[in-house]
Amino acid sequence: MSSISHRYVTRLGVLLCAFCLASFVHFIHNAEFLTEYPGLPKTWTRGGVYGAWLAITAVGLLGWLLLRTRFISVGLVLLLLYAISGLDSLGHYWVAPFSAHSFTMNVTILLEASCALLVFAMVLHLSYLTFTKKLFHHGAQR
Repeated sequence: MSSISHRYVTRLGVLLCAFCLASFVHFIHNAEFLTEYPGLPKTWTRGGVYGAWLAITAVGLLGWLLLRTRFISVGLVLLLLYAISGLDSLGHYWVAPFSAHSFTMNVTILLEASCALLVFAMVLHLSYLTFTKKLFHHGAQR
């Protein structure tokens, strides 16, 4: 964690926990009420939804672990991908309008997307800080 202050890592950890929880709630609702979600492919299964959540969350967890080691850049990239996966929940509105979804569906979709956006913004900020620090540090050595 030499390039990122403990304060930022702690804040990101809190946002990641909130995002992970929001994502879990959305995926549970998706899996348990799969046939009620408008426009989703008939080939999707309950187990497939849970499996997708596990795979996506594994990317986020790996990114977090790498960020906390010396593989900061790779960790940041994986965390950006993890956040983008949460923004992908807005795809529900691509296949069916907002009004076609129940109140609970909309809440879980929007909560996950909102948390994902916060993680995305924080990771972009940390990426900027990391890159500029490295650039400045390397430039100062010349």
